[in-house]
Amino acid sequence: MTLEGKIYILIRTTKLAASAGLRPQGKHQNHPMPREQIARPISLLGRFVIENIEQTGAVFILLGKILRSSTHLWRDRHLLFEQMLLIGVNSLPLVAIIAVFTGAVSAWQAAYQFEGLVSLDYLGSATSLAIFIELGPVLTGVILAGRVGSSIAAELGTMKVTEQIDALESLAIDPARYLALPRFCAATIMTPVLTIFANLVALIGAFLVTNILIGQSAHIFFDSVRSSFEVRNLMGGLTKAFVFGASIALLGCYVGFQTSGGAEGVGRATIRAFVLSAAVILMHDYVLATIIF
Repeated sequence: MTLEGKIYILIRTTKLAASAGLRPQGKHQNHPMPREQIARPISLLGRFVIENIEQTGAVFILLGKILRSSTHLWRDRHLLFEQMLLIGVNSLPLVAIIAVFTGAVSAWQAAYQFEGLVSLDYLGSATSLAIFIELGPVLTGVILAGRVGSSIAAELGTMKVTEQIDALESLAIDPARYLALPRFCAATIMTPVLTIFANLVALIGAFLVTNILIGQSAHIFFDSVRSSFEVRNLMGGLTKAFVFGASIALLGCYVGFQTSGGAEGVGRATIRAFVLSAAVILMHDYVLATIIF
């Protein structure tokens, strides 16, 4: 066969292969990405967004049920007082321990940063502002997220998997009114109260460090605190605490009501409640800080 015939057969074979949907597997051939590989990440992203929107909507639906049943709060006040005792009074020792060391380390770090730059006479002012605006409400919220939020999720989750909540519904008792409302209101009320206590203890811890280790007198420290004190700063921190407490209880109740899978599911719900509460606290802290201050 002549050279022209071989070239003709090669060209003809290539055209037939192209018309049949085949491609030569050359070394430098660019393979088009299959449609499935492009669609899969988009599908996963869309599913993630839709699930989060659904869960956010479910949280607000639960909030609506709680607010709608708030007219029965005075009738069920014994449940409210019981939860206030569990959430607020029983949290005092842990809040006190963390607050005193928070104030102490804040004063020590502020003195380290001020050295050679700013007079230490402003130590009380800087420490108190940091405590009232940021450290007091945020750390109290994180403490309650770990102690209270996870506890609520575990308690309600156990009731869910053991069908106790179904039993309440069969008796025409609304779980949102009987279980969620007292916990929500107790956390919303007691978190600002605990924050005030934490602010006081943290300020005492800061004073002890500045007085004992740095040698600053009580008159200079508290005069500096008084000179920079504004009611707006204190109320801003308490507003944060109010929102933090409501968020912790609401998320704990939601996660508890959604629990399934027995004891393992209760463990997952406990972890999830704390993680969600801590993340929401930090997000709310930023949003409220930009609005209030």
